[in-house]
Amino acid sequence: MDPVIVVGAGPVGLALSLALAAQDVPTVVLDETNGKDETRPARTVVLRTDTAALIERLGCETVRDEGSVWTGWRSMRRKQELRQLPLGDGGPAAPLHIPQHALARGLRDAVTEHRLVRLITDSRLDSLEQDSGGVGVHTRGPSATWWRGSYLVGCDGARSTVRKLLGIRFPGRTAVERHAVAALRTELPWPGEALLHRRPPWASGGDEITARPLPDGVWRLDWLLPARGELVTPESLVARVRDTLAGWCGGTPAYELLDTGVHTLHHRLARRWRVDRAFLAGDAAHLLGALGAQGLEEGLRDVDNLAWKLAQAWHHGASPTLLDSYQAERRTAVAARLRAADQSLPILRSGSGLGTYLPGAARGHDSLLTDAHLGQGALGAPPVYAHSPLTPESTGPRTPVGTEVGSPVADVRVTAPDGTSTRLRDRLGRGHLLVVLVAPGTGVWDRRHWMGAGVMPRLATAVTALPARAELLVTESYPGASAHTVLLVRPDGHLVAAFAGVRPAELHAAADLVRGGAPSATTTDRNADTD
Repeated sequence: MDPVIVVGAGPVGLALSLALAAQDVPTVVLDETNGKDETRPARTVVLRTDTAALIERLGCETVRDEGSVWTGWRSMRRKQELRQLPLGDGGPAAPLHIPQHALARGLRDAVTEHRLVRLITDSRLDSLEQDSGGVGVHTRGPSATWWRGSYLVGCDGARSTVRKLLGIRFPGRTAVERHAVAALRTELPWPGEALLHRRPPWASGGDEITARPLPDGVWRLDWLLPARGELVTPESLVARVRDTLAGWCGGTPAYELLDTGVHTLHHRLARRWRVDRAFLAGDAAHLLGALGAQGLEEGLRDVDNLAWKLAQAWHHGASPTLLDSYQAERRTAVAARLRAADQSLPILRSGSGLGTYLPGAARGHDSLLTDAHLGQGALGAPPVYAHSPLTPESTGPRTPVGTEVGSPVADVRVTAPDGTSTRLRDRLGRGHLLVVLVAPGTGVWDRRHWMGAGVMPRLATAVTALPARAELLVTESYPGASAHTVLLVRPDGHLVAAFAGVRPAELHAAADLVRGGAPSATTTDRNADTD
């Protein structure tokens, strides 16, 4: 069969090619650049635990070697400290902060070592054609070439050629926020902690400054710029650096300025994310980033959502419902994030008004921003696909567990039937469903005893009979679940359903729904415009 064509070799395109390769799907990645990433220390990415785990599963070693995991979060307003929050070890999960060029390099290194990924540099897309059997594209470059693929995914950024060739509109708002940015090596009073400082008490501080640590004593500092479009000169930026360091340290410490820039944030959302056999992902599909949201992270969540669906289609065929669910789930999730940011911006960015003086207003604003930066709440939490076409409707009382249907599952320790013990998250991304039995006590018994005891034989038979490939796992406990609860988990780690005991018919129906029903005869796109 023809490979999947991925247009764009940024972190999203590279991650998608690796996620497909992990599920035995060959890809061709068309890169319009020469394959060398520019080193920009001031251009960084914050990854929450789910996306950092995804990147590690894909074989990107730089997240461990060149990323910094925050030890705490600190927020201030004027001269007052509002919050000091330890991260990890029972507290909120600690984000990972890494330069984007290091992330891209790690992904590119992993791609070059994978036999199923073919990376083609100096190849700029200029035409796209589709038929019932696949996609054809033409590229310009040192040698003009036609490529044939089974599917195509445009991961080619905000000015996406794929999106334009598909005739998809990209409405939204321009310059929602602007930030002056600097990367510098210095010592700050809170090593390893990230800081949000609102209304700092020095003239050049502006409305908001963030400081986020990187390895080797490097920090990224962001200053929120006024909406009127203030010109940022090199001299004014250096003055901001010196004033900020003096304000935090009581005097300007020694520092080495590594990189600077101005970062403009836009909010845009493509009208459609799928046209027949062509899809959009990452910045080609959405732009967001105000109030601590991470656009690249949402692009990686696109990858996690789409890869297993394309793998199902490539190997076994897929129903239109399964392929349509990518847009239904991801576009809805990103639209909700954009709405939350747009609703919060007038409240958080208004420099005057009675609301700013109401009791508790400062702490309320701090909580909202803290959630956004730490990956919690409406502005930052991982998506929940509760109303997805792949989520079973409740026809009776639900079995209570500590995870909402459609949410990412907890990363508990599990045991496979071959006796292997690992984390649940390590079993994701392989293209098959996971069926997890909660069975207290199995950890202390030899596997040959519990594999043939209790509900296990019946459950193993039910899993074998499912309409989609599934792996049976056992865990000692799961948050909020009672003994003999059975969890059905999607390949991307979202909970499909929880059952009280072994219910083969209900398990089979839920698994069939997750794959979108039986594949169509040819898996051509009969995708209707859902707008």
